[in-house]
This record gives sequence, C-alpha cells and structure tokens, in this order.
Amino acid sequence: MTATNKNITATAREAALIAARAADEKKAADLIVQEVGEITSVSEYFVIATAANNRQVEAIIDEVEEQCRARAGCKPLHREGIDSGTWALLDYGDFVVHVFQPEARDYYRLEALWNDAPIVDLKEAEITDVEYSDRIAQLMQG
Repeated sequence: MTATNKNITATAREAALIAARAADEKKAADLIVQEVGEITSVSEYFVIATAANNRQVEAIIDEVEEQCRARAGCKPLHREGIDSGTWALLDYGDFVVHVFQPEARDYYRLEALWNDAPIVDLKEAEITDVEYSDRIAQLMQG
C-alpha cells in the first residue's frame, strides 16, 4: 500500500518511519513501530510514542502531521483524542500513530496487545537514541 500525492509516493512502512522520526524530533519516549498487518486488518503499522505532558502530545501530533504531509504526501483520515491531551491518534489508513502520556500508555499497553507483531528497527529511520522505560525496554529485548 502507498500514500500518494502528485509529487510524492511513500510506502506504508516509509510513511510510518517518517512519522516515527517526526515524533523522535519532538523528544517522544518509548517510541515503537510495530508491523501489525499480518495480525489485524485495521492497519499495516502502528507507531506508538509517549509524551511527558499535554503540550508534548500536541507538539508530537503536529510534527507528525506536518512531516507526513511534506515528506510522504499523506494526511490523516481520522484524528481522535487530540483535545484530551492524555492521548491522541492519527489514522492514516495504512498506519496509525498513537501518542500517550505515561499513565495512558501503561493503561492501554497497545504494544503488549499486539506483542506478536514484529517491531521495526528504528535505525531504518535513522533513530538511534530513543529513551525507553523499563517496561518497554523489556518488551524490546524479549
């Protein structure tokens, strides 16, 4: 599947990695990209990130939207939770971006719900210095 506009064509994987890089640029923690396409028909990839507070949730969401539009030529089909500040979701169809504050991330545990999904190596997006909480670090090792 691809995200397209007149000038840009990006695969779902490339677009998800662009979203991950955008989240990383806004200092997201516990950043994970899961390849869920073999497990669910909802999407091909989940990008999951943690933000420290409401402002950071908003900053990450804004940066993801901007970078995905500019670099992958795609806009979200659906936005959810943006006003709550504790979590937000951008649904691009082929990939979904989830941004949580720590308490909401721990409550929903999406990465554990889809624990059979392969985790994409963020080095593909030139991301090498993500901060991981103990729980997420264990998941990444296991």
